[in-house]
Amino acid sequence: MASAQRKLKVVIAGLSHDHVHNIMNQQRKGEVDIIGIAEPDKKLWDKYSKLYKLPENIFYSDLKTALQRQKPDAVLGYNAVARHVDVVETCAPLHIPVMVEKPLAATLQQAQRIQTLANQYKIKVLTNYETTWYDSFKEVYDLVTNDSLGTVRKMVVHDGHRGPREIGCSEEFLSWLTDPVLNGAGALNDFGCYGADLMTWLMKGQKPTAVTAIARHYKPQVYPKVEDDATILVEYPGAVGQIEASWNWPFNIKDMEVFGSTGYVHAFDGTNLQVRLKENSSNTHKAQALKAPFNNPLLYLSAVINGKIDEKNDQASLEYNMIVMQILDAAKRSIKQGKRIVL
Repeated sequence: MASAQRKLKVVIAGLSHDHVHNIMNQQRKGEVDIIGIAEPDKKLWDKYSKLYKLPENIFYSDLKTALQRQKPDAVLGYNAVARHVDVVETCAPLHIPVMVEKPLAATLQQAQRIQTLANQYKIKVLTNYETTWYDSFKEVYDLVTNDSLGTVRKMVVHDGHRGPREIGCSEEFLSWLTDPVLNGAGALNDFGCYGADLMTWLMKGQKPTAVTAIARHYKPQVYPKVEDDATILVEYPGAVGQIEASWNWPFNIKDMEVFGSTGYVHAFDGTNLQVRLKENSSNTHKAQALKAPFNNPLLYLSAVINGKIDEKNDQASLEYNMIVMQILDAAKRSIKQGKRIVL
């Protein structure tokens, strides 16, 4: 039984990613056991120990020291995306699985290094996307898989919000999120990765044939170093994907549309979707709730580590996220060179 499952013991690598509040709340609810936190910035020790009543003795200034003292089931990365490779460098020789917040890495080169380490030491490296746990997106996937829409011809994924500064992200988060080296790009990496991951999943791991992208810099005064809007066209032998990633929208949006030869589906958010299989009939409804362990990153991670599920064809897998990194890398090259990049 899932409820009888032992709580995962984890070490947190980094506190500068605002998504770390999610895991802190899970600790507060007794759903996970945080046995160590590695973070060089002492100001963040203070902030999080006060906020979540954490004991002083679980804080370490670096991951190596934390792992000499603690033996976790996994390490969770909540640091700058460019530092994910450092987490894997430390964990892989110790055979400790890793889950990082999306995207996998800041550059394709870093991702390739991660893959080399994961293969060499036979460890799991997973990437956590909020959209992986969306009920509606799973229904879209099932409709595609069951051939209910016919042959997939076009996929459109929107991800974004008004901008990280505009929605009130913390300064420590913004310091790397808006940096071209530490985040690998701006909105292109931050939000483009969602669409690339979802399309790779819907296309069952098929690699695209070409990528074309354009970037816009609408708010140079707010984000001087990185683009704040990107559009990426991803070509497959029989289909086209359009990824729209932005820090410029009037409100938060994470949605997905799939057009097949005989039907259409639009997931508006994590719950609601519209399905049209005939010209004049459409059905808008709430998707069925995902079942454990596919409804929660910690339950999922635990199931993967314990060999209960094979993650190779899932959104979190290293295999799929290497393709995501190839798409993002090609998009950056397309913007730089002003042309379509054939893969």
